[in-house]
Amino acid sequence: MSLYLLFDVGNTRLKWAAVESSQHPSDRQKKLWAYSGSISSNALESAEARTELADYIAKTLPKPNAIAFTCVAGSQAMSNVQSLFPQWSDLTWKQLSGDNSYTGVRTLYQDPSKLGADRWAAVIGARALSKTNTLIVNAGTATTIDLLGANGVHYGGWILPGLSLMQQSLHSHTAQLPLAERQDAPLGFGINTNDAMINGCDAAQIGAITQAIHFAKKMNSPIEKIWLDGGNAKVLAQIMAQFDIQSTVSVETIEGLVLRGSWAWLLENL
Repeated sequence: MSLYLLFDVGNTRLKWAAVESSQHPSDRQKKLWAYSGSISSNALESAEARTELADYIAKTLPKPNAIAFTCVAGSQAMSNVQSLFPQWSDLTWKQLSGDNSYTGVRTLYQDPSKLGADRWAAVIGARALSKTNTLIVNAGTATTIDLLGANGVHYGGWILPGLSLMQQSLHSHTAQLPLAERQDAPLGFGINTNDAMINGCDAAQIGAITQAIHFAKKMNSPIEKIWLDGGNAKVLAQIMAQFDIQSTVSVETIEGLVLRGSWAWLLENL
């Protein structure tokens, strides 16, 4: 049985997972990987932290048969990850980029090499999970929304500040607005500054998603499925439930959509 090690090097978090050849990325289990973890991407800048991470993974896992990864955190972060396991120097690290091909999926991006590797991996992961008209929402540092048709065409998408980034921006670039804290306030117009900021940011995120649903319908690709992933996925799912989006579209949070896409792509390129 073969073992594959996957890395998702994001702007905020470095995530990894190990999967066996008996498993398949189309499995929807929330805890598909028996072995996984994440750390702050900034930790990669510390040689001590890199050594601790490498020792932890190498002592927990046998030598993998292949390693695949995506990286949107810059070339230095990528080099730091690739330097983790000199004892596995004979292994080829396979990097998934936006211009890599995958059977059954193609993008309409003008320059696929400029398409974020995490977005492309998430599109591939979504295709492995379902073959319907789909919105792929990754709620992380940024919120990305991508349209994938049932025909396998990626029609492009949107990138907007994530929930936390929106809130931090209001605090950082205004003289009197505090850093808002999420509380149990009802949705709607805020009657205090904190709730006005939180609800405004929530409404902006939901507004983008509902507009994406609207545009997809106008493009004759009515949305049947929304996959939610990322650090703010659970919060966004709760907000979407309160806005009653689930009454018309199936919404599901999924763990590690980028990792799943890297995994599906790796299986085609072993």
